[in-house]
Amino acid sequence: MGDRPQELAASLATLLAQQDVDLDIVLVGNGWVPSGVPEGVRTVHLEENVGIPEGRNVGAAAARGELLFFYDDDARLPTTDVLSRLATAFRDASVAVVQPRGADPDGRPAPRRWVPRLRAAGGGAPGEVVVFWEGVCLIRRAAFDAVGGWPGHFWYGHEGIDLAFRLVDAGWTLHYSPDVVVHHPATQAARHAVFYRMNARNRVWVARRNLPAPLIPVYLGVWVAATLARVHRAEPLKVWFTGFAEGWRTDPGARRPMSWGTVWRLTRTGRPPVV
Repeated sequence: MGDRPQELAASLATLLAQQDVDLDIVLVGNGWVPSGVPEGVRTVHLEENVGIPEGRNVGAAAARGELLFFYDDDARLPTTDVLSRLATAFRDASVAVVQPRGADPDGRPAPRRWVPRLRAAGGGAPGEVVVFWEGVCLIRRAAFDAVGGWPGHFWYGHEGIDLAFRLVDAGWTLHYSPDVVVHHPATQAARHAVFYRMNARNRVWVARRNLPAPLIPVYLGVWVAATLARVHRAEPLKVWFTGFAEGWRTDPGARRPMSWGTVWRLTRTGRPPVV
């Protein structure tokens, strides 16, 4: 959005410093005109802010390459071999996504949402996962295109869960590489004004788009209970339930319920699609 120029400059500098990979860098100006970018960075200007997932789709469409690296503008790559090390996982033709471990550069605890494991101690165990952190991830273009990319209409929140469900249902594998570390400020998602509304709306959309009908009320019931346990202030809860109702009233996009085989695969990997 052009509102973090210093962070963006650092992000691009560490990206340009990556070794042993061929880069085609595309910076999407989501509602702003990019300027002053380093040589080797192409830009796309969107007159209006179309939201995070659709902005990523625009960048993916403009970029060249077999692997798509999605990278927040306040993230940094602390070593010059981050991309080359992540790319090695794609020697396995079944792998669609590789996620590194996120770490705050000043040593603050990493948010729980960055770890695609139910057990997050020590950054979580490496290996196959069924969800991933959207902020910094590497995705095989063939898999990304095959399932339709990010759900652009989500705007903000849970787009990674939606994409992960579709990839796993299509037979792809997601991989977590906690030995490869990237830096990102440890911020709270609730700092965004739209958080509570879109957290709830998009949670309903994820369920309506991806889950077998019997699991939809179970999944959403778990998240209603979790929200009531976590949020104790009346105003955020009011906004959350407004978004929850909006998720039922509005069109979530095409419904492609996952197979029961996928449900079992998610469960076997430790993340049944009810949590």
